[in-house]
Amino acid sequence: MTIYSHIASNKIRTFLILTIFIFLLTGFFFIIGQFFDSPRSYFFFGLFFSFASGFFSYFYSDRIILFTVGAKPADKKEHFDFFTAAENLSIASGLPMPKLYVIKDPAPNAFATGRNPQHAVICATTGLLEKLDRKEIEGVVAHELSHIKNYDILISSIVSVLVGTVALVSDWLMRSLWWGAYSSGKEQREQRNPVIFVLFLFVLILAPIAATLIQLATSRRREFLADASAALLTRNPLGLASALEKIANYPQPMKSATTSTAHLFISNPFERKKNSWILNLFSTHPPIEERIKILKSM
Repeated sequence: MTIYSHIASNKIRTFLILTIFIFLLTGFFFIIGQFFDSPRSYFFFGLFFSFASGFFSYFYSDRIILFTVGAKPADKKEHFDFFTAAENLSIASGLPMPKLYVIKDPAPNAFATGRNPQHAVICATTGLLEKLDRKEIEGVVAHELSHIKNYDILISSIVSVLVGTVALVSDWLMRSLWWGAYSSGKEQREQRNPVIFVLFLFVLILAPIAATLIQLATSRRREFLADASAALLTRNPLGLASALEKIANYPQPMKSATTSTAHLFISNPFERKKNSWILNLFSTHPPIEERIKILKSM
């Protein structure tokens, strides 16, 4: 697969994910409406809500994500290497200079977000900027610029917001089940179809799982492609390899990351057990040891 076919694939997959999200969420609300004896009103509410979520996730996903992780604009004097690396590599790659943000977190990590190169953001933790040297920072920035150029940021940012939306809706409905449905009269509860009730619970449990599968479907191959593109851009694969080693060896997980934003980062922001094939299977990232091995072999 060439970079151009990867970019085209990402744009198509973004449209497909938005379509699937609208279809699933609308059906989700319709089934809930069956349980609450109001399928028509719930259907139209679900249709409106899913379209609104898709619209906001496309145009405002970067702002929502930056707010979620508590990121602040970077300062050029304080984060000089971060700024100059981004400026130089943007020129070399032919991309517009992305906006730079910083998360106050000792765990080294970084991510890119936005919908296209003209509306892109690179965000790094204070831990990464303090622990990595110039060459390593360049490797990380080049990796994130590759995500921007390949339009990985478009699909990843949209998925991040949509997964968070499904989680919020599921939580709200679970509370409605216990505090709303069972606060009604005994006679009304007995009239409810038990099959619909079982279906309602099944959908309520299945929705977050489906959202997670969509998150994993954004493909871990993009990390290998971004690593290779970064090595080509910097002509120094060992710089990124060294950065990944420092990130992987940091013992504590990130404090500000969430499950809906985990796939955005250059490395899994949560604490992980090494050599666990089960965790690697359901991880949003490929094993970092494999990525380092490939980079060192270049």
